[in-house]
Amino acid sequence: MLTNTPKLSVRKLSLFYGRQQALFNINMDIRKNEVMALIGPSGCGKSSFLRCLNRMNDTFDTVQVVGNVLLDGKDIYDKSVDVVQLRACVGMVFQRANPFPKSIYDNVAYGPRIHGIAKSSADLDAIVQSSLERAGLLREVHDRLHQLGTSLSGGQQQRLCIARAIAVNPEVILMDEPCSALDPIATARVEELIDELRERFTIVMVTHNLQQAARVSQRIAFFHSGELVEAGETGDVFTNPQDKRTQDYLTGRY
Repeated sequence: MLTNTPKLSVRKLSLFYGRQQALFNINMDIRKNEVMALIGPSGCGKSSFLRCLNRMNDTFDTVQVVGNVLLDGKDIYDKSVDVVQLRACVGMVFQRANPFPKSIYDNVAYGPRIHGIAKSSADLDAIVQSSLERAGLLREVHDRLHQLGTSLSGGQQQRLCIARAIAVNPEVILMDEPCSALDPIATARVEELIDELRERFTIVMVTHNLQQAARVSQRIAFFHSGELVEAGETGDVFTNPQDKRTQDYLTGRY
């Protein structure tokens, strides 16, 4: 069920790669249990913005972030914030599936182990089973949990990465074009999964596929040249865009 309470609030966010400014004064609210789709031309700042939401940009020495990102009202850029715990709370699924060179079981168990979530091996087994079930993968791999995760198909690997992300019970899942490397059948399965996961998690997803954005999201944010041009309910943005740049993008003029 959607609420009007923001899970994430972004205020006056700007980002610089060295002297080059990539994001300009972004203001956005992302509600609990919704899928927010970030759309826009290549190079417009969507992925840079997504990485601001769990401080993934901290891994680049030249990056400077200005402004505030509030998670349940607390600024994630405050010096008191533990970045490791933040990234457990705000998980990430990347464009290409990146399973660890470990077994299917150990891929999913990795996060609960390092965060001390499981109190016993039985607890860990339950977390792995539950995460694979929620990722829609358990039925397909239940009899080969100790085979390498890299032995799975591309779509299965991406669902394994989603299972790995949700195994630490995050509150937000960030997805950077999670279906771009998948065939249509695997894409449809991941889209179904995203809709199911929304009942438990808040999801922010970058996609270049406008049809996908229309299918899976409740709200859309359109970026252009590092600016947030407009954000709103998915149906409203598609049928009645408020800015000519949005209309031009949606009608294929870019």
